[in-house]
Amino acid sequence: MATKLKFGLLLPHFGEYGSVERCIEGAKKAEAYGFDSVWVRDHLVFEPHGMEGSDNTHIEGLLMLSAIASAAKKLILGTGTVIAHRHPIHLAQCMAGLSMICDGQLIMGIGLGTFQHEFAAAGYPDTLEDRANLAKISVTIARMLWSGEKVSYEDRYFSFKDVELKPTPVKPIPVWYGGATPASCRRAVDYCDGWMPGRIPLASFHKCISYLHELCDKAGKPMVTTGAIPITSIARDKETALSKVNVKGLINEGNKKPTWVKPASGTFSKLEDIEGLLLAGTPEDIVRVMRKYDEAGLNHVVYDLRFRYADWYEQVDFLGKEVLPALRS
Repeated sequence: MATKLKFGLLLPHFGEYGSVERCIEGAKKAEAYGFDSVWVRDHLVFEPHGMEGSDNTHIEGLLMLSAIASAAKKLILGTGTVIAHRHPIHLAQCMAGLSMICDGQLIMGIGLGTFQHEFAAAGYPDTLEDRANLAKISVTIARMLWSGEKVSYEDRYFSFKDVELKPTPVKPIPVWYGGATPASCRRAVDYCDGWMPGRIPLASFHKCISYLHELCDKAGKPMVTTGAIPITSIARDKETALSKVNVKGLINEGNKKPTWVKPASGTFSKLEDIEGLLLAGTPEDIVRVMRKYDEAGLNHVVYDLRFRYADWYEQVDFLGKEVLPALRS
């Protein structure tokens, strides 16, 4: 059966192979193959996760998306995810302007961020509670400004009077919450339109989907849109695909997530334990796991090829020529 999944790519705007040319040419390829979207990360003071090397190159994501908009006009532009290190008025202005540039084809993913030092660098308090507050406040203020109303606001973080934003977005900007915990599900239902956990094993994804349905039913609102950003590596044989990825690092990451569903052993220790978090193998292997994701309730997948950015164009070709057609046929 043909899937209803939408397909996206995380652009190579960071790390050793971060490149404007790779992003733009890759987006053009993606558009030609019928991908639905391209996405960027967001950092103020970029510090790579240990599993992805040490190169701290990071081309500002919103600027990258604006460049993509003029080169690949059919693609949805997404942030996976912005963090609340911008003043909410600035965030609202950036997103409204980007909406004008891309004719409204925009999704704003937002999350708490991984690194406290980025909030400290911006002069904001950096506790988990503060970051959660800043994310919700940013969305609240942005939506008020996007509506065209004159806004006054005051709390312990921000204070301003009679601010009005023009231009406003071409159309309402969907906001998706980025996180892979039960708390992220609650935040997504509380004030967002979608939930995008980033990389997450299928077993944990299933559990969160059930929880989201429960939360939405209780809140009397439709089920939120769901996304995922799995680490992806494709080759003609599984061994080659796996050899390009830090599998041990990804397994270790799973053991740092107390809310994820553990395997029967109680510890993530083998490749099968992180199915869904990692898509690695032949195109047929990728299709097989994507069908499981589809059945589990995923709406929008964004392939994270960060371990294959050296082979970026080849990887996009594999997806565009073999994976997407197989899933859509």
